[in-house]
Amino acid sequence: MMNEIQFAEERKLGETATIAAISTAQAPGGIGIIRISGNDAVAVAERVFRSARGKKLSDLPGYHALYGSVWTSGKDGAPEKIDEAVALVFRAPASFTGEDVVELSCHGGLYLLRRALSAVLEAGASAAGPGEFTRRAFMNGKLGLTEAESVMELISAQGKQAARAALAGHDGALERRIAGIRESLVNQAAHLSAWADYPEEEIPEVDTADLRESLVSARGEIETLLRQFEAGRAIREGVNTVIAGRPNVGKSTLMNLLAGCERSIVTQYAGTTRDIVEDTVILGDVLLHLADTAGIRDTEDPVESIGVDRARDRVRSAQLVLAVFDSSQELNGEDRELIESLQEIPSVAVVNKSDLETKIDFAYLENHFRQIVFISALRGDGLEQLEKAVAETLQTASLDPAAGMLFTERQRDAARRAGDCLEEALSALDAGFTLDAVTVSLEGAVSALLELTGERAGTAIVDAVFSHFCVGK
Repeated sequence: MMNEIQFAEERKLGETATIAAISTAQAPGGIGIIRISGNDAVAVAERVFRSARGKKLSDLPGYHALYGSVWTSGKDGAPEKIDEAVALVFRAPASFTGEDVVELSCHGGLYLLRRALSAVLEAGASAAGPGEFTRRAFMNGKLGLTEAESVMELISAQGKQAARAALAGHDGALERRIAGIRESLVNQAAHLSAWADYPEEEIPEVDTADLRESLVSARGEIETLLRQFEAGRAIREGVNTVIAGRPNVGKSTLMNLLAGCERSIVTQYAGTTRDIVEDTVILGDVLLHLADTAGIRDTEDPVESIGVDRARDRVRSAQLVLAVFDSSQELNGEDRELIESLQEIPSVAVVNKSDLETKIDFAYLENHFRQIVFISALRGDGLEQLEKAVAETLQTASLDPAAGMLFTERQRDAARRAGDCLEEALSALDAGFTLDAVTVSLEGAVSALLELTGERAGTAIVDAVFSHFCVGK
């Protein structure tokens, strides 16, 4: 997966220290797992684990387990039992890390797990750093870099689409997509180099039309990946969403409907909401970080005025605005002020109180919003239409997470650089420059794509990737 000469020292990682860590959440649970990985994993585990039937872990083949208990040395040096446990043995290379691995499954109390981990460390293991198990899997060729990065995406997924995207990444969907782009470029670069370096050989002349077609196709694939990045981030990380509108149009009722509980106070009096009320909800496949703001209007109340200013600030910085209007009333100056402020911000017009007689100027809304939804927040009508409108606005509706997508800033940066190099190659070709100039840009694009998948990633990049992992993974 990586350049073996460049990373010879790093590849020795699997031949050095045996590491251990708690690999389950740092919270009480039914079961907690201590993972031990390295050449001495079985030997270390045998020093703390005793089988109920006297069998040894060293006698077990991979994918076999023993029931027993974990022991440590007491204050007087006498053995002291910590907990019951099941020890599961994995043999290299058929393990997650590619090394010998033993997992001790104990009861999930934090005190017991930490005592058991201390016993394992005293028996000769070293404490694992953040992401060190996954890093070893990468170094030992068990995972590509994009597959390794998807591990934390799987752990942090908060919705169906986010989980699907992370799983697709872990299964190599992005790596295969990049490999397809790269293969075409490598073939073109090889032909260009061979044709230039060996003119005496009977190498077919470079067909510039075919070359241009390949460059345009690759650039299009990368542009698609880059366009999908923001939509992908919306389903993974969530979207900072502001509910805005003038007083009494139903903003707080909408907030409560989306939250599924009474998060905002609802009254018939204008100015009830004076501070920002926040919650995180899942609407369809999208995670929304919601903020219910004060009604936007001119007011002489100094406290309410602070809330209105905060509302305007949040609207300006929002990634999505749900602009709420009262269907039973005509648009006024405050409505139009809000509408004008949203022309450069992704937004959905939410026309509330659809159960009342409609007086709102629908044509005016149509001229300013691509997505308009009629709802009754009080009765819960129109929620499905709002879900679809939000998905269309954020471009998540047409997103196929299983197809493979960019999901880290590192990946996006590498893809952007590859796209820039392809743009340079096309410019050089169209300007009539020598094919040597095209080859340089083409090789730059290939290099960026190799960096993206980790096949030519420097130590600093690898360190940065795994520094964001949690300990135990």
